[in-house]
Amino acid sequence: MSGDFYELKAKANDGKDMELEQLKGKVVLVVNTASKCGFTPQYKGLQELYAKYADQGLVVLGFPCDQFAHQEPGGDGEIAQFCQRNFGVSFPLMAKVDVNGEAAHPVYKYLRKKAPGLIGDSIKWNFTKFLVSRDGRSVKRYAPNLEPEQMEADILKALDA
Repeated sequence: MSGDFYELKAKANDGKDMELEQLKGKVVLVVNTASKCGFTPQYKGLQELYAKYADQGLVVLGFPCDQFAHQEPGGDGEIAQFCQRNFGVSFPLMAKVDVNGEAAHPVYKYLRKKAPGLIGDSIKWNFTKFLVSRDGRSVKRYAPNLEPEQMEADILKALDA
């Protein structure tokens, strides 16, 4: 397993490969998202954080996932349209992934090992959040029910580090 978040790569929502190395030096908030979840309104708070702190080095990465109660049934194009239309999302959305199990995306395998949760390292539900430091080595996990704005102090601390 990679020792550094920025050595990983992922596929963007538009199908293009994204080297996370291009985010080196930024603070990255990674969230597994879903369009038909009770927590879906958190897209608004995530977008507000991104808009407020992008200039200081915050990047939000949304990873749609359909592993929890089939709450993200759409394709990548539909997901992007939904997020833009309903929440004005301008932060990068990635291609739909698995976050648990054998087929879990490498980004999630890395994050789960770096910041295990209360029920082991698996992801409990949609909108589990991970805050990755500028050096890619420090990761903090947040529960799905934690509203994005409740992370603001930690984001500011990471941006100032």
